[in-house]
Amino acid sequence: MATEKADALVLRVTDFSETSCVVTLFTREFGKVTGLAKGGRRLKGPFESALDLLALVRLVFLRKSSDALDLLTEAKLERRFRGHGRDLSTYYAGYYVAELLIELTDDYDPHPALFDLAVQTLADLAAGEPVRPLILHFELQLLEILGYLPSLSMCAECGDEVPGTGRVAFGTLHGGALCPRCRVGKQQVISVSAGVIRAMACLADGQGDAWRRLELHASTLGELRAVLNRYLSHLVGHALKMHRHLGPART
Repeated sequence: MATEKADALVLRVTDFSETSCVVTLFTREFGKVTGLAKGGRRLKGPFESALDLLALVRLVFLRKSSDALDLLTEAKLERRFRGHGRDLSTYYAGYYVAELLIELTDDYDPHPALFDLAVQTLADLAAGEPVRPLILHFELQLLEILGYLPSLSMCAECGDEVPGTGRVAFGTLHGGALCPRCRVGKQQVISVSAGVIRAMACLADGQGDAWRRLELHASTLGELRAVLNRYLSHLVGHALKMHRHLGPART
């Protein structure tokens, strides 16, 4: 067994015994890690009540070479996520960040940029930044980093440019926007405005803060949520639990 140290976000905590728990974390150095924290439910001990959902910790653990759970030996609290005021939407958004990291990342597949993005998103939520654009940006950047970003400017089937005005077909099963010719006969296709496709491209751009200045009208937000809910659910193979708390979605 090797002793490892990592910066980590706590994604899930499950009771294991009266005093211990199984914890899933997303680490900057190693990706997703799941381990047994013996004594993790005690107020005093090597974890010092640090294993709270969405807490940022400095983790020490023993990495097992077999299929057995890793053994968490120490966690020092760096920052605890607290929603903004009494606004439940910030808590729901934080839990959604955790759900996406659990569902879309693999064990021991590190993505430092995604870790930094998650930490910054949680910090912005706690500071009271607008929830919807923050979460949309996180979703699309996560898809970009993990290689799942749908095709937005070119047809996912033939590579031709998609219309820049009017309605655009988005194929959930086909990897993104479709030109009128390739849309024919396809199933699970959503019709969205060209403005929604442009908004997705802006939100997916990891360079600069242009996405923060993006004006998103109610109709655009509704279409964005409908597209991303379907696309993400397709990627993970089932409906995501927190989608119902992210506001209305319409097709």
